[in-house]
Amino acid sequence: MLMDDGLSILHLLAKVTPSTDRRAVIAAVEAAEAADCQVITAAMLGHKADICFMALCADWRTLRTLQTALQRCGLDIADSYVSITEVSEYAKGMSEEMLRGRLHPVIPPEGLNAFCFYPMSKRREGHANWFATPYERRQEMMMEHGKSGRTFAGKVAQVISGSTGLDDFEWGVTLFAKSPDVIKDVVYTMRFDEGSALYGEFGAFYVGYLADVDSIL
Repeated sequence: MLMDDGLSILHLLAKVTPSTDRRAVIAAVEAAEAADCQVITAAMLGHKADICFMALCADWRTLRTLQTALQRCGLDIADSYVSITEVSEYAKGMSEEMLRGRLHPVIPPEGLNAFCFYPMSKRREGHANWFATPYERRQEMMMEHGKSGRTFAGKVAQVISGSTGLDDFEWGVTLFAKSPDVIKDVVYTMRFDEGSALYGEFGAFYVGYLADVDSIL
């Protein structure tokens, strides 16, 4: 189950249990990395999960092997999200290098250790139906959205992945930031953009900080 281009992304949100085998978890991550899979781990705050595994790979079978291995290590998988890297239809005019970076991101960005993941969709309601809005108008709103995000250049980086037909929402958003307050500020600021204020729908937010799997466990 290989991607033609780009990478598949699996977010696994897990809780540590009394039966969790720390060494087996580390071995599962190392095995995935040896199979050409990027794996980062984040310590989660709050009751929803203890640790997030974010894995990027061209082959779904490698991701499935990692998922099974982590479950066999005694971790309780509390939530998950499946998506793929993509180039937005509103990305016309970007350089080839930037487009390739969206399909094949290398994570995590250096120095940005605060972590946030959330899924989102666009509304399909009578007064706010994103998909019934003309392309030119949607593009204007996305340009406004991008302009807001660029005010945080150097403080935050993002991986936007598509999940239409793959999971419950249409996109997964992963943010890497200099500090937790930057995550709050960027999400708050961008919610005033028309594309979010009128059309955005959001799922659960998972926040924490990047750390190696051994220290988290």
